[in-house]
Amino acid sequence: MTAVEPFAIEVPDEVLDDLQRRLDATRWFDPLPGAGWNEGTDLNYLKELCRYWRHEYDWRAVEAQLNRFPQYTTVIDNQRLHFIHARCRNPDAMALVIHHGWPGSITEFAKVIEPLRERFHVVCPSLPGYGFSGPTTESGWTPRRMAAASLELMSRLGYERFGAQGGDWGAMVTAQMALQAPERLVGIHLNLVIAPEPPPGTVPDLTEQERADRSEAGARNQVERGYRAQQATRPQSLSVGLNDSPAGLAAWITEKFLVWSDIGPDNDIEASFTKDELITNVMVYWVTGTIASANRLYYETRMGGRGASAPDRRVEVPTAYARFPGDGITPIRSWVEYWYNIVRWTEMPRGGHFASLEAPDLYIADVIEYFDSLT
Repeated sequence: MTAVEPFAIEVPDEVLDDLQRRLDATRWFDPLPGAGWNEGTDLNYLKELCRYWRHEYDWRAVEAQLNRFPQYTTVIDNQRLHFIHARCRNPDAMALVIHHGWPGSITEFAKVIEPLRERFHVVCPSLPGYGFSGPTTESGWTPRRMAAASLELMSRLGYERFGAQGGDWGAMVTAQMALQAPERLVGIHLNLVIAPEPPPGTVPDLTEQERADRSEAGARNQVERGYRAQQATRPQSLSVGLNDSPAGLAAWITEKFLVWSDIGPDNDIEASFTKDELITNVMVYWVTGTIASANRLYYETRMGGRGASAPDRRVEVPTAYARFPGDGITPIRSWVEYWYNIVRWTEMPRGGHFASLEAPDLYIADVIEYFDSLT
């Protein structure tokens, strides 16, 4: 089946009614004195978020806003793929496919699609297994396979040459597209890079600052890697609880929106994201029942071995990297340049992992400036 069908988000009333019952029935526990964001999601904040979710948040209004974007589905590699396709008024504009990651969704791009549409034909797929592209119906969905699906999607839409952008898993999907079909990519723009240590003797020794950055990253990883270890080894056990409890799902996801963002020591998450933005992203997982298949991407990638996500050979397609400080990742530039044909490197003054949502102005400007430089 190669048909592309129009799509609108229409969540049944019974799903929303069930959600409200579950929020009302949340079994809260009493945290120890002083326990806050350092032990996971701050319970006091989570209670307030869930109260707002239950009594003030309006999904139908959000649904109507999302449905203003032209949306479609098609079946690729036996999997339904959902995507936004917002064409530019200029028929000769470049096409740009943008990919989200975990625990994000297409809602990350709500602030940037229309501005980007002024310059590009924008294609924004939900990754297979995420949101309205899920759940997945079979195993094996690694970034490499997702990249092949995105390439096929762009072919079905009539785009043989185009640009690609991504962060988190979306960055890995984007890099894999450049490896699989370099002749089709004008360039790629990443706001996360995975660059393994190159073979000995192929890059200069690390500078003192790079050694310090690597040590700091290792220490941070010791604290932050728990979610990744769980999802890469036993995703199903965790997902039973997350798929059953909206409060649990919100806790698991919201923590990452604080830890991976450019938020000060006061941990004011709403300095970067509104309650509506946080809840809407969680809702995409809840109403589609896709947290299990989304989490499974970590397991599939581990089982897929080397090359399933990070490059196993150099990406020769022109590559831009935008580093947002709140992301918590300080890649070693010589390593990145070994694996990618870096032609633009931007150190952003603010923003984090969810760059298009947290710092849309910087994200939009960098993407446009980069692709303008290639044409």
